[in-house]
Amino acid sequence: MTAGIMREIPMLDEVDRGLIHALHIDGRAPFGRIAEVLGTSTQTVARRYRRLRAEAALRVVGLPNPDRAGQTQWMIRLTATPSTVQDLAQSLARRADTSWVKLASGGTEIFAVIHASSDTQAVPTLLLHDIPRRASITAVSAHCLLHTYLGGPTAWRGHLEALTDEQQQQLEPPRATDPPASRPPASAPPASRSHAADTPASRSPATDEPTSRPPTTDTSAPRPPLTRADHDLIDALRRDGRATHADLAAATGVSQATVARRLADLRANGALFFDVEVAPVLLGATTQALLWMTVQPGHLDRVATTLAGHRELALVAATTGRTNLLANALCRSPADLHDYLTHRLGGLDAIHALETAPVLHTVKAAGPLTPATSFTRGN
Repeated sequence: MTAGIMREIPMLDEVDRGLIHALHIDGRAPFGRIAEVLGTSTQTVARRYRRLRAEAALRVVGLPNPDRAGQTQWMIRLTATPSTVQDLAQSLARRADTSWVKLASGGTEIFAVIHASSDTQAVPTLLLHDIPRRASITAVSAHCLLHTYLGGPTAWRGHLEALTDEQQQQLEPPRATDPPASRPPASAPPASRSHAADTPASRSPATDEPTSRPPTTDTSAPRPPLTRADHDLIDALRRDGRATHADLAAATGVSQATVARRLADLRANGALFFDVEVAPVLLGATTQALLWMTVQPGHLDRVATTLAGHRELALVAATTGRTNLLANALCRSPADLHDYLTHRLGGLDAIHALETAPVLHTVKAAGPLTPATSFTRGN
């Protein structure tokens, strides 16, 4: 972790971890619902959420499904001179078409994801015009993301170890096609629990709205493309996935009723999902690395599917390039990373080559860069 960049990390207790896990299940779950499952008060959950936002830059972000949004994702690797790499990383992070900007390999390499329109055969403008103007860049490589096996709507398992199966089931909102009684009730809170925060006047505005889990849909059925209004709504949710309908209506220029209807539709058809941004180090992952692998094409799907089940990985994606499989490892220590590389990955004969790039600092995660989120989420 880079000294002076990361603010002091708060210690997490069971309520904090349960809250983070709950938000991964449903990023817009009402605090009252989460409180019932955790056996505490709505006021406590709301207070913990505000503390984690202030001290750990916890944030729920709404993100588009790239296929539905007409996007192609590119992974780029830039090598730059040490004196300029920090400024270059910040410049990339400020762009609207980037996410997951990381400093790696001793601080001289930048990794970033570029989101480009799928309606053109050209590589992103960033690669053709913007990057070549930087004299400090000594090497560039670009890898088109072909398929995601782990990542996006599928959360890193390190986030998901706080709640029991029963609690997770209680937090699952009913599907649009399910009857109201299909969701099991949350366990009754302890008698000592304070109910002072359960009144409508004291509820957090972002938690008073009904939420719905996307129902099972026929992915083969043709679906209409996203409209300009849909993109505006998703852009607002990128900044705050728990924004109220009123705030979203003000940001998009449509009515609250329209916002509620489009939000439900986008979630139902898989065009929109919610992610939780929080520093992995808070959850015990102090060592992070990007793993660039070369796998026999005939075994790529099998190997990637196997890796997607590994607790140590937060991303597994097939890409173009000399290496055709990318993973992001989150481990408790360098020793644990070594053990993972030598024993678990080392046992897969189809992996012919492996390059490990330690991540020193995450400049930008999935959502837009803001003053509250401009600190490391990795190491």
